[in-house]
Amino acid sequence: MSIIQRLTPQDAYKAMTATSDALLIDVRDPVEYVFVGHPIHSKNIPWAFAPDMRKNSSFVEQVQEIAPSLDTPLFLLCRSGQRSFSAAKALEDQGYRQIINVEEGFEGDRNEFKQRSTLNGWRFQGLPWEQG
Repeated sequence: MSIIQRLTPQDAYKAMTATSDALLIDVRDPVEYVFVGHPIHSKNIPWAFAPDMRKNSSFVEQVQEIAPSLDTPLFLLCRSGQRSFSAAKALEDQGYRQIINVEEGFEGDRNEFKQRSTLNGWRFQGLPWEQG
C-alpha cells in the first residue's frame, strides 16, 4: 500500500506552511524551473532532463543530501503532477515516510486550446512563485 498523499496546490501550500521542516522539491528540468517559474523556496532536483527526458540517475541521492531524515515531509511538484508522482514513488521505495504529490503541478491541466495555467495548478491558484 502506498503512503504517497495527493494534495491540491492550495492544500499542499497550507500543509507546508504549517510544517517547519517541510521541503518543496520541484522535479522539473532546470530550464522549466527558471524560465517558466517555480514556487518560492522550492528546491530544484530534476527527475528527468529535457529534451529527451533522460532520467536523473542521482535524483534519490540529491534528495538524500537535503533531506537525510526519512521523516522529512517532502512535497513534490512538476508541471502537471505526473513526473512528481514517479519521483514520489522512487522516494517511497527508499523509505521516506511523508511524501506528498502536488496534484495539478505548477502549470496545471491544458484547456481546450492546449494552454496551461488557465484551469488549475500552483500558478493559476495565485500561490507564491517567481521566475529566474
